[in-house]
Amino acid sequence: MPTLYYAVGACSLAPHVALEWIGEPYEAIKVQYGSKELLAVNPAGAVPTLREDDGWLLTQAGAILDYLAHKHPEAGLAGGDSLRAKAEAHRWSAFFTSDVHAAFWPVFMPYRYTTDESEAARRAVVEAGQKLVAKQFSILNQHLEGREHILEGGRSIIDAYSFPMIRWAIKLLPGGLDEYPNVQALHDRLAADPAVQKVLAREKGG
Repeated sequence: MPTLYYAVGACSLAPHVALEWIGEPYEAIKVQYGSKELLAVNPAGAVPTLREDDGWLLTQAGAILDYLAHKHPEAGLAGGDSLRAKAEAHRWSAFFTSDVHAAFWPVFMPYRYTTDESEAARRAVVEAGQKLVAKQFSILNQHLEGREHILEGGRSIIDAYSFPMIRWAIKLLPGGLDEYPNVQALHDRLAADPAVQKVLAREKGG
């Protein structure tokens, strides 16, 4: 069965949720960034990392989610089979991979974005990152108007991908999701899902 290496609070929460939605046996192993255990399977020392029984490894959340959706078509998580449905899934995967996830990096690690080690400089980097995140969440909020899910085909891997980043925004944006009611509604629907609750409890307790 597949093994997912994850870290608490990371985007690995997305494939963890997807695996639970799929409902097939899997193992989830909690690791620390850069730990010997993780480096043994992923030289980058990053999560998520997915390992299949034959030893094949896959990294990068977007790639793992896409793989799982197509490995288990019966779960209906790909967002649809038409050419345009597939394009929309790739579009929103890229949105979360690049536009949203990357916007958080200055917030998480401001020291990477300035050579000025003063607190004022780092605070300015964080604020710039928060503005980038806010811009992306405005786009997502507008897209979700009148929708229950990000893709037309219903619940999908893209909803799973959004969940950890929405949780980051709640904690890291001034005002949380106050300005993004449609995003808040998506978060609440996902957070109420029994499979999501199971994963959150496992990650918290594991």
